[in-house]
Amino acid sequence: MHRALVPPFVLLLVAALPTALHAQSALQSRVEDVLRSASPGTRFGLVVADETGTEIVAINPDQRFIPASNTKMFTTAAAFWSLGALDQPDEAGGAAVRIDQTGKQRDVILEGHGDARLSSAPACTVDCLATLADAVAAKTGVVRDVVGDDSLYPDERWSPGMSWNNIPTKSGTATSALTLDDNELPVAVTPSTPGRPPTVTLPPYYTLENGALTTATGATTITFDRAPNGTVVRLGGTIAVASKPEPLRLGIDDPAHYAAWMLRNMLVARGVRVTGDVSVRHRPLTPADDPAIRGSVPAARPPAPAALARLTPPPLIEDLTLINKVSQNLHAELMLRRVALKHGSGSIADGQVAVRAMLAEAGVPRVAFDFADGSGMSSYNRVTPRGVVTFLRWVSAQPWGTAWRATLPVGGEGTLTRRFAGTALDHRLFAKTGTLNATNALSGYMVTKSGRMLTMAFYANDVPEGASATRAMDAALLLIASQN
Repeated sequence: MHRALVPPFVLLLVAALPTALHAQSALQSRVEDVLRSASPGTRFGLVVADETGTEIVAINPDQRFIPASNTKMFTTAAAFWSLGALDQPDEAGGAAVRIDQTGKQRDVILEGHGDARLSSAPACTVDCLATLADAVAAKTGVVRDVVGDDSLYPDERWSPGMSWNNIPTKSGTATSALTLDDNELPVAVTPSTPGRPPTVTLPPYYTLENGALTTATGATTITFDRAPNGTVVRLGGTIAVASKPEPLRLGIDDPAHYAAWMLRNMLVARGVRVTGDVSVRHRPLTPADDPAIRGSVPAARPPAPAALARLTPPPLIEDLTLINKVSQNLHAELMLRRVALKHGSGSIADGQVAVRAMLAEAGVPRVAFDFADGSGMSSYNRVTPRGVVTFLRWVSAQPWGTAWRATLPVGGEGTLTRRFAGTALDHRLFAKTGTLNATNALSGYMVTKSGRMLTMAFYANDVPEGASATRAMDAALLLIASQN
C-alpha cells in the first residue's frame, strides 16, 4: 500500500496553524488584561476581523450591547442603500410656502418636507426661511394665520426609549418634517454683579424663571430645565462675575409651531400685517403608519397644492457627513424618516423595516440587533459586536462603501481628536463614536502598523457613574494595531 504524498506547502500550513492560533490567543489575553484596567463592573464586547473576515479578537462577540450613537451608522448606511442621488441638490426635501385664500382671508402655510437644514440665521445664504418670507411679502401685505405644516411625517417627535430628561436639551429636541435652526433656541447667560441674577438673552418663544446667581469667584455651573411641552424655562446654578457669557441651546418641542412663529416675525419685519394666530397642522400616528398592521404598501397621499415658493437644500451627502462626523441626533432622526418615507409612510416603524431589510441583505442575524430610533438616544437599541462587524464588512464591499466610510470620524480629528491625536492610529482609524448613560462605543475600520485594514466593533456597557471606558478601549485598539 502506498501512502499518499502530501505537498510540502500543505505541511508548512499545518505546521504554521498552531503558531498562528497561539499568537491570536496571546493577543486576546493581552487585550483582556488592558480592559481589566477599566472600572469594575464595566461589560465589554469587542470583535476585530482581518481582511478575510477572520476574527483576530473576539470578546463577548454575541452578547447584546446598547450601541448609543453607533446607531447612526445604520441610519446613514440605509440612506446610501436606498435613497440614491445623494450628491445632487435635495429637491424633494426643501420647505415650501403657499397662500391659502378663503374669501378675502389669506393664510400662509409653511410646509416642511423633511429638510434638516432650514435656517433663520441673519447671515443665511442657502436654504433660508427669509427667502420664503420674501416671497410672501412680495405677494401680499396682509395675511391672517401663519400655519406650520409638518404632516408629511406622522407626529412622532420622540422615539421610544429616549430619556425624558433629554427633551429640554439640544440632544433631545423634537423631530418634525418642518425643522428650523436644528430645532434649538439659543440662550446667552451673562454675569451681572455678585449676589444678583445674571442677565439672560432668551427669544420670547419661551418664558424664563431665573433662579441663577452671579458669584464673585468660582466655576460656572448654569443649569436649566423645562417640562416636556412646557414653555417655562427654569434657570439655576451660578456664574462667576469675571466669566464670559455662557451659551445654552434649548430644545424645542413643537418645531412646526416654532418655524411658523419665526416666519410670522419675519413677515412683520417686512411690513406684512398678520391679523391672526400662529398654528400647526400635525398628522396623528395611526395604524396605517405601522407596516405590521397596514401591510407593506401605505396609502397614497394626495398631492400638495402648488407652492408660492420652495427651497432646494444642498445635497444629502453633506447632511450624512454631518450626522456621522459630529453625531447630530436630530438630523439622524430626520434621515430615518426620509428612508421611511421611501419605503412607507415616514414613520419610525417604516424606517426600522428598511433598516432590517438592509441588514438582512448584509447577512446580519436578526438576533444581532434591535433598534427603536435613528440616532442612538434610545436605551432600547441593542447590537452584538459580531453582527456589527458583519455589517461593516458588507458596507465596505458596496459600490457606495468608500463614500460612506468617508462620513465617519477620523482618528485625530473632530470627535476623535483627544483620543487618537499623536498616536499610531492618528488618521489611521475611521470609526463612529457612541456615548450614552453608562455606555461607550467605537466601531469602524483601522489601519495597523503593517498596513492591514481591520474591521472592529467595540462596546462598553454598565460603565459606573463618573467613570469612562474610553481610555481602556483606546489602549486595546492601539495594542491590536501594533501587533498586526
